[in-house]
Parts: sequence; C-alpha cells; structure tokens
Amino acid sequence: MRGMNSETVDLIYLDPPFNSKANYAAPIGSQAAGAAFKDTWTLNDVDVEWLDVIEKPFPNLWRVIMAAMTDSDKSYLIYMAIRLLEMKRLLKPTGSIHLHCDPTMSHYLKLVMDAVFGKKNFRNEIVWCYTGPGNFVRDYPRKHDIVFRYVRGDTWIFNLDAIRIPHKRQHVSAGRTSLAAGNRSIEEIRKREEELIAKGKPVLDWWDDIGAGSHIPKGERVGYPTQKPLALLHRIVKASSNESDMILDPFCGCATTCVAAHNFGRNWVGIDISERAADLVVERISENQGSLFKDIIHRRDIPQRTDLGPLPRYNSSENKIWLYGTQKGICGGCQEHFKIQHLEVDHVIAKSKGGTDHVDNLQLLCGNCNRRKGNRGMSYLRERLRLAA
Repeated sequence: MRGMNSETVDLIYLDPPFNSKANYAAPIGSQAAGAAFKDTWTLNDVDVEWLDVIEKPFPNLWRVIMAAMTDSDKSYLIYMAIRLLEMKRLLKPTGSIHLHCDPTMSHYLKLVMDAVFGKKNFRNEIVWCYTGPGNFVRDYPRKHDIVFRYVRGDTWIFNLDAIRIPHKRQHVSAGRTSLAAGNRSIEEIRKREEELIAKGKPVLDWWDDIGAGSHIPKGERVGYPTQKPLALLHRIVKASSNESDMILDPFCGCATTCVAAHNFGRNWVGIDISERAADLVVERISENQGSLFKDIIHRRDIPQRTDLGPLPRYNSSENKIWLYGTQKGICGGCQEHFKIQHLEVDHVIAKSKGGTDHVDNLQLLCGNCNRRKGNRGMSYLRERLRLAA
C-alpha cells in the first residue's frame, strides 16, 4: 500500500486476522489448499519501524495501543494501526472503509479506528448474524461478526436503494381492505402493495439474512478457512461504491471481495501474503467470465507512487534545511543540538522496507546515531542509546 497513490480508492473492505490465537490452513484437496496464515501475535512479530511511524505523529493512536491489556494485543494493534493509516491515505474524500472483525478485538479496533479516521466519521457498527453449531452448555453461542463502517470526509457514497430487501407479500381480503382503505379500491391497495414489494425495505445495521460457513452456496466454497459469502460483499460493494469505482481489499484471501467488485463493474485491487490467494483470484474470476476472461495483473514488487511529483535527492540541501528548521537542530536520536553541517539526512522507514524519499519519511541524525542505526528502525537506535547511557 505504501507504493499506491493517495486518494485513489473509493471503498476498502478488509477481513484481517482477528487475534484469535489460532492458526488457519485450507484443507488438503480443497480448491484453496496451500493457503494458510497464523493468527497468534507477540511483539516479536512487529517490525520496529512500525513503532516509529506511530509514536510521535499519532499520539492518540499510540495511547490506544499502549492501553491494550497484553503484549499480544499490543502487537496485533500495532500491526493493524500501521496498515489502517495507509488505508486512510488511500481513500478518496468520498470513500469509506468497512473493517470486518469479531468480538475478540472489536472493542480495541473501534478505538483504533476512532483515532485513525476520527470519531465523527464513524457511521455504523454492522452486526452480521449467522447460525450453526456452538457451545450451548457454558455460554450463549457466539454467532455474529462486526463490520465497522467509517467514512473519510463530510460526504460519501451510499446507495440505499441498491440494497433494499423485498417486502413479504401480504394477502389482502376484501372486507379488511375496505375497512383499512376507506374509499380506495382493492385494486388500488394491491397496486400500492406491489409498489412497496418492488421497492423493498431499507437494510438495517443488523444483517441476519446472509449465511456463513456451511451456509455459503456450494458453488462458492473453495475451502478457505475464513471464507465469506459473496452475498455479504455484494451488499457492501453495491451500497458504498458506484460502477467503475476502485475497490481495495488488503487481505483478499480467497478473492471474495475481488469477485464481488468484478461482478458489479468495479475496478479492484487485492493484496495478500499468500501466493495461493493470487491464484484463487484468477481462478474464481475466470470461472465467472468464462471465455470472456482477461488476464489479471500480478505483481510482487512494491509499486512506485507517481502522485508526489519530482522529489529532490533524499539528502539534498533543500531537505536538510527544511528538516533542520523542523527539528530545531536537534538530532532525532540522542536529542543533542548540532550545527547543520554535523547532521545527516536519514530515512525513518528504510527504502528496502517500503519507505520513500519524501520529506515526511526523512529526519536528521548526528553522524554517530546514523551509524548506530544503519537501516534499522528508531526503536533499535533508542535501545542502543539507552544501553550506552
């Protein structure tokens, strides 16, 4: 995502890991065989660079993460926060994001989303209900997920009429109709009834009409352990985007979002850590298109942003002078004051980790701190300085 241009996406849907303390793998012999991911987290799973991006520029977000009860929770929230910051950058001013989670971390993720997108931009907590086996002895069966819906700006895309649910047909008797309708005829009542049925009723924030798990239609099932039904993504795509809009799923898994976007004439981007996921995108969309299938662009490299304009060389005098004024001559590592000639321009996030030469990703370090840090993160440098003190 760091290589994608800002404000280019209309709708983001993500179904990320939930910090469920479990590992997932598609069954051998299923269409998704080979796809797997772990959902168990420790601070060893977090790149130190991620901490540096959050701590100073986003203090409210940092405080939310530090309030988490366990190191596992902190690790998971850091992992999610750094990605959500990029997603906000990618959204157009009229765009929206739908974060799918369950009660395991939904309370923390709500606070993270408030810190990233702003409390005023929270629009819905959608409850997706489903049925199936559960623990009926010790607890109420846990049979719902949460989808947090946030918007980027003051106006947003929302197509209510595109997702209305048909009313149940009413049986009208002559006697009851004449009492209820006054002088209106049965034909008029029935015509009005047909209009209501055709228009349908608005969808509420409680979705109990879309099944999960074993209720996913057989033609859709690929064996992916956390697969969601197309009907769920069809509703989100139709409600929060228009034809030819750009949809992003940064945890695309078995490609359900990509297929749903494709089905309704949207452009889309899917990202996943599993190479098998990329194959599933091709397989599922080609199954839908048949002979009309066109190749899908695959890439494993980090895209290069084109929206920043021509950037000066990262260690140019222009950047150095600007950073010197911003940092007031203070080294970003040891916090000592230096003359400008004794400070060096350094990447906050190394280019090998996806960092850019934009000034927002640059800082000034004294020569000693720059040598100690190398291409590692600032947390590493601070620890080295603490041990040397």
